[in-house]
Amino acid sequence: MPKSAPIAPKNAQSVASAESLPAPKTRKRTRKVASKMSVKAKKHAKKLRITLALLAVEFLGLIVTSVSLIIVLLGYSANWFSGSRFFSNLLPFALGVLVLILVAALFLLGWWKLRKYCQRKSVFASPIIASCLALVMVWFSMQDSFIQGLTHYRTLVGGKSEASKMTLAHQVYAAYRRLDQAQLQLLVQRAQSYHSEIEEAAKAFNLDAQLLAGIAATESSFLPRPSKDGGQGLFQITAVPSAVTTRVIKLMQSPKLDLNNPRHNAFLAAATYKYYLAEMHDDLFLALLAYNIGPKNGGLRFIMQQYGAHDFVTIQPYLQQLPRDYPIRVLCHALAFRIWQQTGKLLGYEEEHNALRIQRMGVPGLENAL
Repeated sequence: MPKSAPIAPKNAQSVASAESLPAPKTRKRTRKVASKMSVKAKKHAKKLRITLALLAVEFLGLIVTSVSLIIVLLGYSANWFSGSRFFSNLLPFALGVLVLILVAALFLLGWWKLRKYCQRKSVFASPIIASCLALVMVWFSMQDSFIQGLTHYRTLVGGKSEASKMTLAHQVYAAYRRLDQAQLQLLVQRAQSYHSEIEEAAKAFNLDAQLLAGIAATESSFLPRPSKDGGQGLFQITAVPSAVTTRVIKLMQSPKLDLNNPRHNAFLAAATYKYYLAEMHDDLFLALLAYNIGPKNGGLRFIMQQYGAHDFVTIQPYLQQLPRDYPIRVLCHALAFRIWQQTGKLLGYEEEHNALRIQRMGVPGLENAL
């Protein structure tokens, strides 16, 4: 008889599967290796995050320091060599820019060597040094010498537009200097009664509240009353474009506007100024002048077209019979309100270092003008 095939044990399959699994010691060793690798990966990721953070701090500190120094050096260079002569003005300024580039290159080279030395001592050394330099420049940016350098730099980069703005700004500062401080104090105190109405109107039309208060101060001295030319209320409203009245009525949800109501008066004045600001392509001075002139004589746009003027500087000589100083007076009062709100008092322009302090505050609305 033929031999029968050997019969496999019933648990052969389970034995085979058991043999394929690693031994308990091997599994423990595998888990330990995986755990160690996980810990190493976490440590590596943490170290990488710290390194990137330190690099970011160092880079930011160098950027702040470099940009501040460039602004000051270029600003003062532009002031020292201002003029149009080639050998005494243009050439020295160009050479100064070249020297600045070389100094910047040497600074970066020196920093790279310093950084390599610091890294051998501590990974925190170079970021700390860069941060200290940045803090020194932040402190320096609050000093008058930096403000003057920044002013020269803005004139250099802004060109004709910035020069015109600075000229007009100093007209405002000069007008503020000539104001009687006692009368101005009374004016500011009277204005407090209408603060909420002016703030609300300015917010509704996205205007500077200090600028709007300056218009009210110039128009009525915060003594609302009818005038000989037909002006009424806080802002001495006379003729306004029909589109402006319609917009205010719709905004206030009132069938009729009462010009003796300070809130109605303020909203209508803000809407009127906003209308002229759009008509004058966001030119602050022209918008104020147009607000004051109104529709008489064809309005400011017609007058400018007649004389070929294109900005406040070029239109001034033609306004001998019109209030060419009106924008200056408005901004002078607006400046007084800004000084009052920031310092709690009115500052004498010629006292101590108040001139530079006031110039640092800036004229309301003039920052984005022209």
